[in-house]
Amino acid sequence: MEDNFRGEIRTSYRASTPWWPDEKKAPENAPNILYILLDDTGYAQVGCYGSRVSTPNIDSLAEEGLRFSDFHVNAMCSPTRASLLSGCNNHTAGFAHVCNFNLGYPNMAGEIDHKYGLISETLKENGYFTCALGKWHLCNTSHMTGAGPFDQWPCGRGFDKYYGFLRFGTSQCAPTLVQGNEPIDPPYSYEDGYQLGGDLVDRAIRYIGDQKSVDPEKPFFCYLAFGAMHGPHQAPREYIDRYKGKFDDGWDKYREEVFARQKVMGLIPENTKLTERNSMAPEWDSLSDRQKKVFARYMEVFAGYLTYTDDQIGRLLNYLKDIGQYDDTLIVFLTDNGASAEGGPNGCFNEYYHILSMNWEGLVDDERLEQLGSAEACANYPPGWAWAGNTPLKWYKSWVHAGGVKVPCIMRYPKVIKDKGGIRNQFHHVIDIYSTVMDICGLEQPKEIRGVLQAPKHGISMTYTFDDANAPRQRHTQYFEMHGNRGIWHDGWKLVTNHVDSPSFEEDVWELYHTDEDFSECNDLAAQYPEKVEELKTLWWHEAGKYGVLPLIESHFRTRDGFNFNKILKFPPTEYKNRYVFYPEMTPHYSAPRVSGKSFVINVYLDYKEGDEGVLVGAGSNSSGYTFYISDGIPTFHYNYLQEWGVDIEGDRKLEEGAHVLTFSFMQIEKGKGVGVLYIDGVRCGTPKEICSEPLFPVAGCYAIGRYGETPITPAHRGKGYYRYSGRFSKIEYLLGRPENDEDLMLEYQYELENE
Repeated sequence: MEDNFRGEIRTSYRASTPWWPDEKKAPENAPNILYILLDDTGYAQVGCYGSRVSTPNIDSLAEEGLRFSDFHVNAMCSPTRASLLSGCNNHTAGFAHVCNFNLGYPNMAGEIDHKYGLISETLKENGYFTCALGKWHLCNTSHMTGAGPFDQWPCGRGFDKYYGFLRFGTSQCAPTLVQGNEPIDPPYSYEDGYQLGGDLVDRAIRYIGDQKSVDPEKPFFCYLAFGAMHGPHQAPREYIDRYKGKFDDGWDKYREEVFARQKVMGLIPENTKLTERNSMAPEWDSLSDRQKKVFARYMEVFAGYLTYTDDQIGRLLNYLKDIGQYDDTLIVFLTDNGASAEGGPNGCFNEYYHILSMNWEGLVDDERLEQLGSAEACANYPPGWAWAGNTPLKWYKSWVHAGGVKVPCIMRYPKVIKDKGGIRNQFHHVIDIYSTVMDICGLEQPKEIRGVLQAPKHGISMTYTFDDANAPRQRHTQYFEMHGNRGIWHDGWKLVTNHVDSPSFEEDVWELYHTDEDFSECNDLAAQYPEKVEELKTLWWHEAGKYGVLPLIESHFRTRDGFNFNKILKFPPTEYKNRYVFYPEMTPHYSAPRVSGKSFVINVYLDYKEGDEGVLVGAGSNSSGYTFYISDGIPTFHYNYLQEWGVDIEGDRKLEEGAHVLTFSFMQIEKGKGVGVLYIDGVRCGTPKEICSEPLFPVAGCYAIGRYGETPITPAHRGKGYYRYSGRFSKIEYLLGRPENDEDLMLEYQYELENE
């Protein structure tokens, strides 16, 4: 303060001259800014892009603003969000992959270097109030704890307030939430009607209302990133049931209907062709009656989820109208990638099943069919609906064909955009949003943000299209890459390769499309124009070098047998520890001890009193995980394998009052097989049990001690909420590796099996 002080300091206050620094102020008449971001929502899944699903509030933005028909993103969630907020290509920003891990290369850091300042930081420097709500997914999982570090959390990246979740997804019914830098529980329960989308909008209204009440002249930037439409697909039952029977005609009919509607809307050119079927979307008429019934219900759930989310958007828009801020707000609506095929061939009741087990789920039974959309299910629909949701495009999320990267984008700001309901066909990319906002606000990119020199942005302003639908495009080149799938667009031509089906990068088969004449990438011209293929290949390598694309990572869909991260990724040494100690004050987080595929011991140091009960360790959710708890004085370890089956290892006697060390020991005998046993003060308590699964101990959800972090891991605890431990424990210790008495325990276990 003294270094910058421009007044005069004398001995007395009266004789001194005060001075106050200039307050940061936004440019005169600068708009409020509202980003509305949906997840995993394809080109044809909102009403104003041809969908059968009702989205009147999103549609109203299109009716009063502009729709961009040729807008592109980065094929997956974290990379698109990094580009949206930083204005830089995702590899440069450190997001070749999702952010969960720093994989040891600049393009895979999973966190954005501060030299790539976010729009939130720039706007805050220019006098804006900033708030973020919903999905973040822009910091490493190991940093998603109550201890931080927090410099890559929203409040460390220019947001004054934050309320949402840090990971790729969370339950819409019982989410793991953060407010500011503090993990918190939802304000009320699913049983009482809680849904995350409504909660996020409640908070957005509160934050905006606070700011406009106290400092009405100050503009706000609100970043509202719903968990929708990412899995789990969960919504109030009344929304889902609105669509009962509405999708019984299947995805083929739906796709044809949407395609025709898009042409009538003028959204796609008249000469556009409907792309051919891919191997992940069988003909609807080839399905059994049972498959049709189940698959139609999956889509009813998705549609109800989307309409519910649209209603929440409507509540926020109506609030802005009520306080006289609607027409003073630049609203940008977009989605982060095309529709997702991650539900697998049968759809999935538990989306973690294939992520963690590398296998696809079978068809759900009637009981689970009835539970779709509820807190009990972590559902995602089969690829046929994603294929239809990307109409008229091909492929899906994570592919860089148009189905993965071409998405809805709407802008509304009547003070600048006069062509209500207009459509703009110029090619644009998500990195252009940053420059567009800066242009509309009349702001210059700062040279420094909080003392850090800033690197150049990569986008262009889209404002040149606002007054002229036929304005010549000003963007000429954009590369794409995601999980080895590669593409380059240049002046109306696109070269693209589907690495999923390729044995190596050197053997990738390149497809060539003249996108100025072939909107949907239907007519491959590679054989006809080999010189153009080579020209664009060379350009791709040039752009890859310029923006730090290498090294390339393999696709998780390479064999279409689910995700197998352990085979393709290398993790930092800090991800591996042999000993952990947790204290009862710890808040739930996502950085759980890695016990899968190894022997381990959990020691709980507690002072037991009669009647004490509850969860000691809760790793996961009702989708998968393990829990160590006390009920009726009996210690029990429960293992939930992906909701497919469970194992209970129970003690054979009650705890006596006093200090104890309660132990669960697991010894791995061979890959995917081991023995679990309980001890009280080193004395065995109950019969050892064998656990066989591949992988062992998959955890779907967060990690907590003294409670559940999300939903109860064992069905026996439904209705108990977080089932907090009512007694006292001093610490919980994990020891990873092989215990000294492995051989003795193995022989003892084998003896017991033989004698049974």
